[in-house]
Amino acid sequence: MPHIIERKRKDGSSAYLAQIDIKRNGKRVHREAKTFDRKSAANAWIKKRKKEIDAAGEDLGSLKSKGKSLGDAIRKYSRESIKEIGRTKAQVLNTILEFDIADMRCEDIKSPDIVDFARSLSTSRSPATVSNYMSHLGAVFTIARPAWGLPLDGQAMKDAFAVCNRLGITGKSKERDRRPTLDELNALMALFEQKHLHRPKSIPMHRVVAFALFSTRRQEEITRVTWAGLDTENERVLVTNMKHPGDKIGNNVRCDLPDPACAIAEAMPAVDARIFPYRTDAISAAFTRACKFLEINDLRFHDLRHEGVSRLFEMGLSIPQVAAVSGHRSWSSLQRYTHIDQVGDKYDGWEWIERLSKLQNFHV
Repeated sequence: MPHIIERKRKDGSSAYLAQIDIKRNGKRVHREAKTFDRKSAANAWIKKRKKEIDAAGEDLGSLKSKGKSLGDAIRKYSRESIKEIGRTKAQVLNTILEFDIADMRCEDIKSPDIVDFARSLSTSRSPATVSNYMSHLGAVFTIARPAWGLPLDGQAMKDAFAVCNRLGITGKSKERDRRPTLDELNALMALFEQKHLHRPKSIPMHRVVAFALFSTRRQEEITRVTWAGLDTENERVLVTNMKHPGDKIGNNVRCDLPDPACAIAEAMPAVDARIFPYRTDAISAAFTRACKFLEINDLRFHDLRHEGVSRLFEMGLSIPQVAAVSGHRSWSSLQRYTHIDQVGDKYDGWEWIERLSKLQNFHV
């Protein structure tokens, strides 16, 4: 039997709790409730749900999915996913909850609604970023119906994605070609070394930066490298959860480790299971601050990977040899580097390689 309960909020306003409780043969077979700001809205919801209940007849199980919002589906996805949801994906899904589409009922969401959502994202985000949002949202659409019976239309999601691509709302990220100069790297290394000598407990960013450059490892991968995964005899390293378009979690790959990177890793003090036991956000912030202080424009930490891969091609390594270091599964991803001329190793004799290959007593 439906009824409405008025409740007072702390700010003095009223909230109306609409409840529906159905019993058959003395047993409760269905119960649901929803809160509204206006009593008229609560009454309208009860009236609508009663019609849906009457239409369901004996099949009251189908009512559990009806009326559920996209926000409900997103929260359920985040809560019940056995696989670890990465930080970026979790952040994206939480952000989507702030948009109006999250309050829409699953069965009401059509392609135009998804396109409108993507268009609202594009007002402050690049087409590549909007693509990431759509991709993560698409994962929810893919499993909602078969896993939980939530009526999200997977085809509507696919159609909306196709429209957004055609309209330019979504798109691929632009390939960056920014490479640091030796002068820029020398300035960064000197600054980081000076800061670490002054504050021994700070991150040895000069070592982190050099390892990133010579190993071609991504920032998060560096912080996961362990002593157990370092094979100095064969100059290889186990990279756990390597980034992959399909499935990052559990994607563990052994990669070749060039001599300078191997020497830098060995010079780190073994005070933790990880060789570089630091937070990625702390590394990113330190790098950004240093670039700003030194007035080095448009240089990102990830550009060190691009520099490292470019160096390998300049040294004359083939695509398979470079892929063995970088971890690229698809050699086509390395085609962009094939125009690079073989000019040798510009870091040959670089003073920082020898300096960073010496074990020093410092805190981590």
